[in-house]
Amino acid sequence: MNTMQSIASVLAVDDDPRSLTALSGLLGELPAIRVVTARSGEEALRQVLQSDFAVILMDARMPGLDGFEAARLIRERERSRHTPIIFLTGAYEDLSSVTRGYEAGAVDYIAKPPSPEILKSKVAVFVELHRKNIKLVQEIIERKHVEEDLRRSQDRLRALAVHLQAVREEEWTRISREIHDQLGQALTGVKMDMRWIFDRLPKEETALQEKALAACTLIDDTVEAVRELSARLRPEVLDQLGLAAAIDWQAGDFQRRSGIRCHVSLPAQVPPLDRERSTAAFRIFQELLTNIVRHAAATRIDVAMQSAPGGLVLTVEDNGRGIEAAALDNPDSLGLIGMRERVLPFGGHIDFTGQRGKGTRVQVTIPV
Repeated sequence: MNTMQSIASVLAVDDDPRSLTALSGLLGELPAIRVVTARSGEEALRQVLQSDFAVILMDARMPGLDGFEAARLIRERERSRHTPIIFLTGAYEDLSSVTRGYEAGAVDYIAKPPSPEILKSKVAVFVELHRKNIKLVQEIIERKHVEEDLRRSQDRLRALAVHLQAVREEEWTRISREIHDQLGQALTGVKMDMRWIFDRLPKEETALQEKALAACTLIDDTVEAVRELSARLRPEVLDQLGLAAAIDWQAGDFQRRSGIRCHVSLPAQVPPLDRERSTAAFRIFQELLTNIVRHAAATRIDVAMQSAPGGLVLTVEDNGRGIEAAALDNPDSLGLIGMRERVLPFGGHIDFTGQRGKGTRVQVTIPV
């Protein structure tokens, strides 16, 4: 808090100049206090419009706009709505006047002439509250700035992650096509040459014939490995036939390689998805299958995809050991974090439900 902010302003309102002089003198003895005076209710309203005050000392009885009406108008303004008002009243004021003052927004009454000790102690309390309130407001503003900076940083990081994922998908697609087209064609050519050599080998050269056949078999195995590698990088079925077909193909390939039974239920009609959403859903599905193999010890997986109002819902359920709540909040669970991040750009979400010994259910929702 700088020096200007640490000086609190107090407004003293009284039509009697002598009373204002006495109030200014008494309050001037308090540290870091600036006393502003007004000789009428109208002047008090003008001062309130120009400055913020820690507390207002208001004479209840003044000609023209009296203290009660001035207090009511001060309370109606947003800027001064919560400024505490202490009424200065004569000792003869009756209970109805006191009640009227509290209804107008007074927080306290001080009889005139005020006791210096009582006046200064009460004003000091409100001044201290005012300073603490200013400090609190500053801390709130600073925290909001920090939170806003953090949010912008998170947005930039998320945008960067989305960009990197898109770049990676494009690179995988390029590599997949090059492997499939160039390497696959080259291996096919080698096999044709090997068959040509085999067909022209003398029949008595059985050893060479066996070597040639073994080479052809090895080439066939390599071609199949190339196709699998190409499909894992970027399955053509995803781009050519869509997400549903890709899910079905991936589940079948997973069942063949892992031995875990996969039951797949796909809708007859799938809502149209762009490349980014299809890729996100497919990569999440692949990650879920990988996690099941690594952690679930499951023997069966049920996969269901269905259209929902405004989006797509993919559900994967296994009969494994069940995911624990601690794993869902573990900052080291990069796979789970990655899956959540994949759907955030589209306004989607992922829900995990696990029961120990009864499996895990994952529901992925992607708005269209």
